[in-house]
Amino acid sequence: MADIDTSGGGGHGKHSGGPRAKKMSTRVDLTPMVDLAFLLISFFMLTTTLNKPKAMELNMPKPVDNKEDAQDVGECQVLNIVIDTLDAVWYYEGLQVAGLQKTSFSGESGIRKQILKMIKKVPNECPLTKKGNKRDAIVLIKLMEGARYKNMVDILDEMDITDCKIYAIQEPDPIEIEAVKNGGTVATFAK
Repeated sequence: MADIDTSGGGGHGKHSGGPRAKKMSTRVDLTPMVDLAFLLISFFMLTTTLNKPKAMELNMPKPVDNKEDAQDVGECQVLNIVIDTLDAVWYYEGLQVAGLQKTSFSGESGIRKQILKMIKKVPNECPLTKKGNKRDAIVLIKLMEGARYKNMVDILDEMDITDCKIYAIQEPDPIEIEAVKNGGTVATFAK
């Protein structure tokens, strides 16, 4: 128990003659004060709103009601990004692996430039959907085995910076892996 003992000392002062009043020991129990302090600390810790990080809020896509809209993907609206183990970023447009080019994460001149170019190009140059709506760019992010976690965070930051609405993380196809190993050229590859 926590307590304070304020017992008085002997009669060594200047009043050494005569009877002296006996001082009583004052004992204060501080246990309830300690309990109260812990209760208050617990209360304020549990009721305080903690700051939420706003750097990366993932907006999950809404489910598509119509299956036809989900499958109506045009060749002109897809940008594939393949990240290898050496922090290099490879990209190509379309659904077929062709014209694989290498870039980096270096701000405006890297992959961001290609994503912004694709976002501007798709609504203007791609044909309308079956329902007559303009298309949005679709970015497929593919991380090769051994790619660093930092690269995944960097590419997701790029999606947020460029305000890309539709993107997905996928496993790279074997032909993409082979093309990256060959320096961007697609060799004859049997599936």
